[in-house]
Amino acid sequence: MTSRNKSPSTIARSLFTGAALVALVFTLSGCGKSEKAAAAKAPAGKDALQSVEQKVSYGIGYNFGADVARQVGLKVDQDAIRAGLTDGLTGAKTRLTEAEIQAAFAVMKEMVAAELAKAGATNLVAAQAFMDKNRTRAGVKTTLSGLQYEVLKSGEGKKPKSTDTVEVHYHGTLVDGLIFDSSVERGQTIQFQVTGVIQGWIEALQLMSVGDKWKLYIPPALGYGPRGSGKIPPNSALIFEVELISIK
Repeated sequence: MTSRNKSPSTIARSLFTGAALVALVFTLSGCGKSEKAAAAKAPAGKDALQSVEQKVSYGIGYNFGADVARQVGLKVDQDAIRAGLTDGLTGAKTRLTEAEIQAAFAVMKEMVAAELAKAGATNLVAAQAFMDKNRTRAGVKTTLSGLQYEVLKSGEGKKPKSTDTVEVHYHGTLVDGLIFDSSVERGQTIQFQVTGVIQGWIEALQLMSVGDKWKLYIPPALGYGPRGSGKIPPNSALIFEVELISIK
């Protein structure tokens, strides 16, 4: 729903630019299965991660893997990733020519785009059907933009402006109940500028008063649209329980 706070391994993550990360992922996706012996062995557990070097190295690997996993529609070969990392770190000769890498990159981009488009078309129909049915339920209100909401608890505080920073608690799911993000589960509220979130939230927050708790039903056009995000497939309708704690 918004840009998340950076993890403790931000320094490690910053070693990879967005473009370099995607390029590396697509490059490794074009590789074949590597030999098990060529893959670097990771420490067995937390007890093996004692030195600063080990912790930073693990942080780099973990954040790289997490970033790859968030690429919607992308499939990768873990053995090939390990082989590519090992070859790069040891200075070994690349197993693919530049032409092969570029060709694989282009094909993978086309495959991902086609998969996203197919999934997006199916999800858009399902999302519209859900929103159409949901709007008929008692207590659900629909705005001109198509945003739907119901009031779970009423507050008496001020309403945020677009320039304000707010503190909220929220719980986000897909229509099938899959939890994709939740400050409630993390046990910690989050603060952000009103305009720093998806369009459905921007609209809802400026209608809410401090102390309000609403359930939002957000159509794809007011959410992440055809691209999706992380666990959110393209063109998904989103459900959020949002409590406006304060205006900072």
